[in-house]
Formats: sequence, C-alpha cells, structure tokens
Amino acid sequence: MNRTMTLMCICFCAGLLGGLGSATASWLSGSWGLPNLLNVRLAPTFTTTWLYPQLIWGGLWGLVYFITVGARSSRRHWTRKALWVSLLLSVVQLFVIAPYWTQQGMLCMNLGDFAALFIVVYNLVWGLVTGIFSRLLWGRN
Repeated sequence: MNRTMTLMCICFCAGLLGGLGSATASWLSGSWGLPNLLNVRLAPTFTTTWLYPQLIWGGLWGLVYFITVGARSSRRHWTRKALWVSLLLSVVQLFVIAPYWTQQGMLCMNLGDFAALFIVVYNLVWGLVTGIFSRLLWGRN
C-alpha cells in the first residue's frame, strides 16, 4: 500500500477513535448531569445503536481531516488541524444537520439554549483525539 493510502486509512481510524472519544465525553457529561445544569436535553444512552453511527461519522470526518494532512508538505501541526476540522464539523452539524435532518432547529435550539456549546465542546474532543492518534499512528516518517 502506498503512503498516501496508508495515511488515509490512519486518518479514518483516528477519526473512529475521535468518534469514540466524543461519544464517551457526551455520554459521561450526560450521566453526570452537566447538560441538565444549563437546561440542555442532550444526554444519550450508551447503546450500540447510538454508538455505531458516532464511530462511522467520526471516521468519515477523519477522511475530511486527511485533506489537511495528506500532502507531504502539510504534515505538521496534526492536532491543530484536527481542531480546525472539528470546528467545521460543528458548523455543519449546527447549521445543516440539526435544522434540516433532525428538526432540532438552528443551533439545536430545540434541545436548549446552550446545546450548541455542548456540541462544539464534544466536537473539539473529537478533534483532539483524532489529531493525537493520527500523529501517533503515523509515526516519525
């Protein structure tokens, strides 16, 4: 397998791990009652039917992240680039997916006034985990 395809696979796997990290952060904060403190109805149950889409979407966004680190000259600042992609993920989720696919309204306002804040934080967790693991899996090449 050539190096570009290897890096693409690594970004997908790191995105999967980022999805797992984000899902775990979402579930833990919901079970600890953090969203309830701000009247946000965002407390998922940790089931496989909820977790699998989180992992797959995390991997697909890992492929978007690959665009930022795919070129040989741009393989620096892995985590910073993943955090930027996570902000793009937040914008898509809050302005496209939430109002048009899930009927939660713009910025997920139907879930509570501060739901967007929680979604951005969970996506930043995705970016942090994805950036760290992609760099670790790639090694010192």
